[in-house]
Amino acid sequence: MSMRIGVITFPGSLDDVDAARAVRLAGGEAVALWHADDDLAGVDAVVLPGGFSYGDYLRAGAIAARAPMMRTVVDRARQGLPVLGICNGFQVLCEAGLLPGALTRNSHLHFRNRDQGLLVERADTAWTSSYEQGQTIVVPVKNGEGRYVGADADLDRLEGEGRVVVRYTGGNPNGSSRDIAGVTSADGRVVGLMPHPEHAVEDLTGPSTDGLGFFTSVLQGALAA
Repeated sequence: MSMRIGVITFPGSLDDVDAARAVRLAGGEAVALWHADDDLAGVDAVVLPGGFSYGDYLRAGAIAARAPMMRTVVDRARQGLPVLGICNGFQVLCEAGLLPGALTRNSHLHFRNRDQGLLVERADTAWTSSYEQGQTIVVPVKNGEGRYVGADADLDRLEGEGRVVVRYTGGNPNGSSRDIAGVTSADGRVVGLMPHPEHAVEDLTGPSTDGLGFFTSVLQGALAA
């Protein structure tokens, strides 16, 4: 039986179909979840895709973080459910309190869309175990509010706890503090990042297939459990 991975669609989600395709290419069963429901349908992990949610009014991800489905996701994540947030999904996870920090408007005030190098600093989370620590991968980045920020003391604590999962290399596309592109929860089960691994899963359409590792990681983790 294949692992069932839920992909939540919010009003404005753009990349839910791409995330579901990445799940299938990795060997999992993608399960469509709707933001207004509160039943996870028995899935083994959840992906919050990129795009927008509720028009990103107030702040990006702020309203989605209070959706009925997110109340269930927060409860289950605190019990160990693997959760991956990509771009807007990362913003939602920060607004929901599952990940530290915040995402603000890019420092140069422009939307940035390009292929991006990432340095993998944590290869032992639920979503990055298919990589090697220190590996460089290339996946697309596309955002206007992707600048990761936090107070210096909080960033020092994150660095000290080893919770930076991926860091920008070859240029920082949005002015993120300390080149941080993605972080994890203390238990390594919840990961959020601004770049889009779901757009780097096939040679035909992506700059690489480097992104597929995020999806194979969670499947391999389930098999090893």
